[in-house]
Amino acid sequence: VSLDDLARRAAGSGVRHAVVTGGEPMIFPLVTELTGRLAGAGMHVTVETAGTVFRPVAAHLMSISPKLAGSTPPASAGAWVQRHKERRINLGALQALLDAHPAPERQLKFVVCGPADLAEIDSLLGRLRGWTDDDVLLMPEGTNTPAPDLRRLVADACVRRGWRYCHRLHIELFGNQRGT
Repeated sequence: VSLDDLARRAAGSGVRHAVVTGGEPMIFPLVTELTGRLAGAGMHVTVETAGTVFRPVAAHLMSISPKLAGSTPPASAGAWVQRHKERRINLGALQALLDAHPAPERQLKFVVCGPADLAEIDSLLGRLRGWTDDDVLLMPEGTNTPAPDLRRLVADACVRRGWRYCHRLHIELFGNQRGT
């Protein structure tokens, strides 16, 4: 399927929003052309990325979800553990994404597993420039409905810092199901 055909089919589906995601879409050179075609077809385009790669894309919303230390795979994942540790944060790419997508066309969404993540988020944000409190969203981690104490930790951090809480509504409504 050509990119023109894909954009035409997407626009003709009646859906007005296209979310480019799935693994890491920014590693694919054609993401620039794909997002341009989707936007050119009149679609609202959201790109969901971990922020490890920068490419110029046509995004109405750049959703950047940097991977925190708690996202490291278990030791049983072998070589992926070290690879993840080495590549999970790319300050240059994160800054380029922030610079290319001014507020309100961006969000920095962090998955929080516990208190240590809040310190890591503060440290990472301290190394980036140009973001605002409105850009930052915190989401409690979980493939099930997050425990009340984790939800409270995240909600309290959002209130104290002026950040936004990102509810895991899809988990509560549908469970841990693909496609939700």
